[in-house]
Amino acid sequence: MQGILSKARFGMLAVAVFLLPACAGQSIIPLDIEQQVDQTLSFAQVKDAPAAHVGKVMVLGGEILDATRLKDRTRLTVLQLPTGRNHEPAMDRTMSRGRFLAFQTEFLDPATVPSGTRITIVGKVSGATTELLDEMEYTYPTVAIEFLKVWPEAMQIPPRFGRYGFPYYGYPYWAASPYWGPYGFYGPYRFIYW
Repeated sequence: MQGILSKARFGMLAVAVFLLPACAGQSIIPLDIEQQVDQTLSFAQVKDAPAAHVGKVMVLGGEILDATRLKDRTRLTVLQLPTGRNHEPAMDRTMSRGRFLAFQTEFLDPATVPSGTRITIVGKVSGATTELLDEMEYTYPTVAIEFLKVWPEAMQIPPRFGRYGFPYYGYPYWAASPYWGPYGFYGPYRFIYW
């Protein structure tokens, strides 16, 4: 009896050892850089008073609007987007609070970050610059990039069934079936069970 209990305890311990690390969130930001980040600093604060936050390190998410290679660095014009749990920027552009400029001193080919690319930046606030945006002057907060994460493009998932729904327009799951036609499921049976 004692042998069965010790094996059960060992089994539960082994399961816990493998499952607990899976529950812990993994940050995309390297630990040495993450320790420098001011978690209380928001984009709205930096946009309102960039000079007051010069030298502070913050996490910013967004979508690249333009990337330009300058003489000694690469300039990214970014539409700010709020970041989620793993610092991934939101997909909805209407959630933006403005634009900012990010500069990377290491070589970054603008072709690798085309317009529309979603990124997360850990950067040091370096001030602000005022430039023309269409026909008005716009003040861009500026950031020196310390870490850059490029997110993959989001997959577009097709609908699972026709626009009228299951009872009226075919079987709800797209299947490789000999009974699948241009108007949905047809064949000798109304439903396929597999």
